[in-house]
Amino acid sequence: MSEARTLILGAIAGMTILFGLPVGRLRRPMPGLRQFLNAVAIGILVFLIWDVLSHAYAPIDAALSNLHDHKAGMWPVMGYGALFFAGIGVGLVGLVYYERFLARRPERFGPGAMAAGELTARRWGVAGWSPARRLSLLIAVGIGLHNFGEGLAIGTSAARGEISLATLLIIGFALHNATEGFGIVAPLAAESDRPSWGFLAAMGLIGGGPTFLGTLVGHQFTSDALSVVFLTLAAGSILYVVIQLLGVARKVGRAELLMWGVFVGLVAGFVTDMVVSAAGA
Repeated sequence: MSEARTLILGAIAGMTILFGLPVGRLRRPMPGLRQFLNAVAIGILVFLIWDVLSHAYAPIDAALSNLHDHKAGMWPVMGYGALFFAGIGVGLVGLVYYERFLARRPERFGPGAMAAGELTARRWGVAGWSPARRLSLLIAVGIGLHNFGEGLAIGTSAARGEISLATLLIIGFALHNATEGFGIVAPLAAESDRPSWGFLAAMGLIGGGPTFLGTLVGHQFTSDALSVVFLTLAAGSILYVVIQLLGVARKVGRAELLMWGVFVGLVAGFVTDMVVSAAGA
């Protein structure tokens, strides 16, 4: 498979995330539907945490096996382990400070700081955003980091000449990413915040675009360390988002609807992942 064709298919695999985003444009969805979409998003994201961490842990498991068989020492285990836990910590705890930065009131520090704060908000493009939109952005960033890891797998398999594996990965990731758009717009549906098409397109680019970038990088060279870093950053950020969405769900109540939605989200995640598993990935 040529590099150009691989990159095109990698981009398609990532941009199927756009299929679920138009749900955010629903006008005043019913409260039950809003909660159900929020719960489905939680289920999908919980699956993603499992999927991401299982792939991120693979190099550590391999290093432990080599240590057990006396083929290598402790340094690979310690190195991958440090990257693994650091990535989760930065992705999880770092978002707390990121949220505080966005919510900070620069007027407390005087007119000069206020002007600087407004300038920073404009540069980041989040001035005046609602909490629901900021949460959607966090979800998109977390999914984007995860999709970068998926792109690495596509590019690496294609570069090695494993065409059948690369094709199955592209199909599987395309199906899987199609469900992730619901996760991005769930906070907006829960708060009846109807976004513009431009906002949805931007979230789709943030969440799905990294699949193309990962395919490009993976086609050039492979790096287990790089994969561990991006996957664990994704896992930490997605875990943070899941905690936030659970907080929204608790306010609404109706535990049975929450559990059914989480179940449906988990099923959607695992079923779409079966195509990838069939490829032996």
